[in-house]
Amino acid sequence: MPSDATPDPYADPLRFGQRVQIIRERRGMTQTQLAGLVGISPHTLRKLENGQQKAPGLEMVMRIAEALRVRDLADLTGRPDAHVDLFIGPGHPRLAAVKAAVDSFALGSSVEPPPVAHLEARLHAAWKARHAAKNHREAIGALLPDLIRDAQALVRAADSSNERRRAQALLAQTYSLSQFFIAYQPDSSLLWRVAERGMIAAQDSSDPHAIGVAAWLLAQAHRDSGPRHLETADAVNLEAVRFLEPLLPDAGDDVLAIAGALEFELGYTAARRQDTGTAWRHWDKANTMASRLPADYYHPITSFSQAIMGAHAVTVAVELHQGGESVRQAARADGAVIKSRPRRARHRIEEARGFQLDGQPDVAVASLEKAFEAAPETIRYNGYARAILLEEVESTQAARRRRASELAVKVGILTA
Repeated sequence: MPSDATPDPYADPLRFGQRVQIIRERRGMTQTQLAGLVGISPHTLRKLENGQQKAPGLEMVMRIAEALRVRDLADLTGRPDAHVDLFIGPGHPRLAAVKAAVDSFALGSSVEPPPVAHLEARLHAAWKARHAAKNHREAIGALLPDLIRDAQALVRAADSSNERRRAQALLAQTYSLSQFFIAYQPDSSLLWRVAERGMIAAQDSSDPHAIGVAAWLLAQAHRDSGPRHLETADAVNLEAVRFLEPLLPDAGDDVLAIAGALEFELGYTAARRQDTGTAWRHWDKANTMASRLPADYYHPITSFSQAIMGAHAVTVAVELHQGGESVRQAARADGAVIKSRPRRARHRIEEARGFQLDGQPDVAVASLEKAFEAAPETIRYNGYARAILLEEVESTQAARRRRASELAVKVGILTA
């Protein structure tokens, strides 16, 4: 190795500041950007990275880990006893079976394709099960292997171009359901295979709704891969928005809703870049689209609706690190009207992030308790929730430390 090569934080016993610098540069972030995200001056961060300032306390370590999207605290601290996965949850017991179904390609006709209407009904039931279940990964993980194999068989058996397009739309939807199951589990390559195959199947279907959903999920995969992938996430989103735009004047509710969901995703990505004006401008556009939908409408995949826009506003404020605005938006949003259990739990986690930013850790822990009540598997696989809990189990306030520890045991990041 050349003497001027960048040290590897996973191999060398480096000090904390060096690890921060290396991971920050690998994420494509400047010192000014990272300092702004964690609430310190660039000068202070510079001193931390060059060793002129000692390693910070746990609260700041957790902020840096969140901003850098560090998946394992040991990678940042260099301490083997700090081996904690933050943004990757535990592998679900059904992950291996889902992976086997995704990776299997039956070239013959060993699988008898189901009738199209039968597969459509099963997919509809699977989405309903996901939104209704507390343990939604278990609910859909049990269904996915057979759905994947049957959808693939339906594509292979298609005799006409119309049949093939319809089958590809169902295959795309099956991959979309799979992505919800696989996300935040320890197999990122599987997630990318599913996201990309879903996009290909959707394009082959020529179905605007299927294309919109696949683009929405593919953009999220890019966005969650770190700051260097935000431009790609925007490119995918923008392409889908432009594709759907000519259809919107006469679009049905589902197409209008996925266009609105894509518009919000542009705002989400802008917020993660700390582009305040652009983030709220896209939220406004998405809100206008939501207002065109019936008051009781919910998109069957994304949950996009009039009711979700309050939760989306909380997310924008949180990603912009605006603690006070996050709390104000949380007061306006009514999480109880979000019908989907996992989406309602996600909203409670975003609320918790806002309260944590605003210096209200007790309320943050209470919000996480509500998230666990709505959907335990959502909080179990959410890195932000795990980071807040790990911070609060070290609290000097005994009551808060006890509540956080009890929930951390339930979530599975601490042992009883």
